[in-house]
Amino acid sequence: MQDNHQKNIATFIHLSTFTRFIFPFGNFIGPIVLWMANKEKSEFVDLHGKQAINFQMSILLYALVFGLLTIPFFIFNVISGFNFIDINTFDSIHINLTKPSPLLYITGGLGFLAVIGFILELVFVVIASLKARDGEIYHYPLTINFLK
Repeated sequence: MQDNHQKNIATFIHLSTFTRFIFPFGNFIGPIVLWMANKEKSEFVDLHGKQAINFQMSILLYALVFGLLTIPFFIFNVISGFNFIDINTFDSIHINLTKPSPLLYITGGLGFLAVIGFILELVFVVIASLKARDGEIYHYPLTINFLK
């Protein structure tokens, strides 16, 4: 049975990921500082700290892979208007607003998926915080266990 202090620390570990909206990499620094300071005192706090850090590292990895997947679509969209053999390349570029490129739909869809992922991340952090407050163990979905 966890006491209120342990529940509060575990809750704040999860909520400290929101410090990224205040300073860069706050979603890593906040949980790591709280976890490192309190991991020896409680197995409950240790488990929640590892879960929060693993989830943030997984989200970073997924975002990097997702971002790298979108780069070719952007490059192909930009390059498709260029004729590298013609010297007057910039004279032949015309922007057509009536017929968008299929690549625009692909990148728009990927952007929409990124927004949905961001919203789900916020929801999972709030759920984990509520579970920690209630003294329950929560495992984030799609988390790679970097710290065991």
